Amino acid sequence: MTSLTSASRPGAFDAGLVAAPPSAASPSIPLSPLALAAALLGPLLAMIDFFIVNVALPSMATDLSASTSLLELVVSGYATAYAVLLVVGGRLGDAFGRRRLFVAGMAAFTVTSLLCGLAPTAPALVAARVLQGAAAALMVPQTLATIQATGTASSRARAVGWFGATGGIAAVVGQVLGGVLVSADLDGSQWRPIFLVNVPIGLAGLWLARTRLPETRSAVPTRPDVAGTALLAAAVISVLVPLTEGRSDGWPLWSLVLLASAPVWAGAFVLVERRLEGRAGMGGPTPLLPPSLLRHRSMRVGLALAAPFFAGFGTFMFVYALVVQSALGWSPAAAGLALTPMAVSFLTASLLTARAVARWGRGVVAAGAALQAAGLVVLGATAWATWPGLTAAALAPGLVIAGFGQGWVMPSLIRIVLSEVPVGSAGAGSGALTTTQQLSLAVGVAAFGSLFVTLAAPGALGTLTAFLIILGLQALVAVAIVLGSRALPVRS
Repeated sequence: MTSLTSASRPGAFDAGLVAAPPSAASPSIPLSPLALAAALLGPLLAMIDFFIVNVALPSMATDLSASTSLLELVVSGYATAYAVLLVVGGRLGDAFGRRRLFVAGMAAFTVTSLLCGLAPTAPALVAARVLQGAAAALMVPQTLATIQATGTASSRARAVGWFGATGGIAAVVGQVLGGVLVSADLDGSQWRPIFLVNVPIGLAGLWLARTRLPETRSAVPTRPDVAGTALLAAAVISVLVPLTEGRSDGWPLWSLVLLASAPVWAGAFVLVERRLEGRAGMGGPTPLLPPSLLRHRSMRVGLALAAPFFAGFGTFMFVYALVVQSALGWSPAAAGLALTPMAVSFLTASLLTARAVARWGRGVVAAGAALQAAGLVVLGATAWATWPGLTAAALAPGLVIAGFGQGWVMPSLIRIVLSEVPVGSAGAGSGALTTTQQLSLAVGVAAFGSLFVTLAAPGALGTLTAFLIILGLQALVAVAIVLGSRALPVRS
């Protein structure tokens, strides 16, 4: 889910996007309702397609004879490509026109969704999902950049408010729509409609974007950091692939060598970023993630808290789908609908965040993390007491508490993280936070998803014990966030 930072502060924007530098063409006329709908459709589709997959995983496993490791890559491959290329997509939009890149990204997202829906094998689906994530990275950064380059301050604030609501909407629509479409099994298509439904929506979005969105671009566009992007991708892949495929293959030599290479790629990435930042103003590429951002305490501490938070969030969604569908035999529709209380409480909490942070500052992060931990404990106790007769009604109290806590942690953390970053570096700060968010989602699914599968395997601890261990680890992470939040700035 993507949430708002402070809309009232110049240069502030959602952490899911790269902020727009000064625009060469900044129409004073606000976006029309149809233009805003077209712009919001991009991030809505991108976010839905992260959530919608979870309830379809068991159906994919059966239809494609896919291993759990490949299912992990279906989720994490999308998030990785999206994260690694997000900042590059924003830079390209600044240079070549945001509407042009939005249309190109929407077209590519539509085509890759079709490829996902028609994938004949699990490896083909993984490849299509990676391409779909890359398409989302072209499309999504243009939305808020366009909003910030058009209209008046008040119209931009309203548009940004609508953008923030897309996170909660995506969670509800993704889980529920995914479950309904898979359960409907239209003409024996099983899981495929969750991707194919994007095709007509994408075509409508293309028409709206081409006819309603104004074209804007930056007056001072910067060159993408190709070397940094490639090194970051190499570092992430060297972790994700061994944790998924290496584990399932019994840790062959290649997986250990690839995993050992991760620090090398990461070190090279840091060196390249430092070198590029040292040459700032000399006409070279702008670093993907400027190291100087870590000089700000809010960014340094905030990223350290955001990484485990998002890793845990991605893990929960993945493991939940496997537990309730594969182990308990719930239908995809039942699994999706059961998450509705969590999504609704998240959305409700996120709408209260701005006032709460203004009043209590970093204390909102601590309170939200404590609620999340309490909700996870309630979920664990419920599963232990009712297994294997676990029901959606029994899960609801724990999901509501955990969802409300997450709805306070996520937007509050994002707002406070960016609070000390200068306006001129706002785009880089948002890019750093968003990249951390998406990569953590991917790594969480790969690492903790693999741990769950290993513990739940026949002859091991069993599904219930494995689920309780994962919930326990997430609760410990939430407690660590409570403690770590004391190092955040007192006010945003």
